[in-house]
Amino acid sequence: MAQNTAMHPLDNPAWSALSSRQQHLARGAGLARRYDGDYATFATAVNHSDEPLAALGALVARTGPAIVLEKDPLPPVPDAIAQKHRMGVQMVAEHPAPADPDFAFLELGDADAAEMLALATLTEPGPFFARTHQLGQFIGIRHEGRLIAMAGERMKPFEFTEVSGVCTHPDFRGLGLAGKLMRVVAARIVARGEIPFLHAYADNASAIGLYERLGYRHRIDVNVTVLGPA
Repeated sequence: MAQNTAMHPLDNPAWSALSSRQQHLARGAGLARRYDGDYATFATAVNHSDEPLAALGALVARTGPAIVLEKDPLPPVPDAIAQKHRMGVQMVAEHPAPADPDFAFLELGDADAAEMLALATLTEPGPFFARTHQLGQFIGIRHEGRLIAMAGERMKPFEFTEVSGVCTHPDFRGLGLAGKLMRVVAARIVARGEIPFLHAYADNASAIGLYERLGYRHRIDVNVTVLGPA
């Protein structure tokens, strides 16, 4: 599980994760890898030299569209086409806001998977699939038996853990539920000796403002490219 010392592990978080704590979820074991599609849709190459890019193109051609998220712009990839591109930001919380000790929440797991997927499909917090909830711990809030908010973990590159899957049903927004859940998730990450980080689209000012209030600080801009077979 050797780390590429030429880059910070968060410059290419998917590669770092699939080369370390989440390597068991990787499809492809060489110069290009991607998450198993039941968990996530991120694909990655070790760097942007010719051989890794060719491997990435072959992987996408074989397994279907994927998202490449990393610091550097993605060059042309053989046998693949960039279907969409957006800029994002990556934020890290060295000292996240503490969790509210009086905040009540529920642990979520396999029994909640269908509801979690339905909530994520409705609110679109980012790619969420049948087993995304198994990437890390997820917690949520129910109202009259219905799941109305959740937050959890996704990529796990070395000593970092990504906070992700944060969403609230439209009928219950404005109550601060997302922020409270995120505080708990971050506190758990820190308690394990890890560092929370997250991603947001660069034009999502409201989300970025919330994350800043929770202790996250901008680290780098990231390129988010949807790559499909040519």
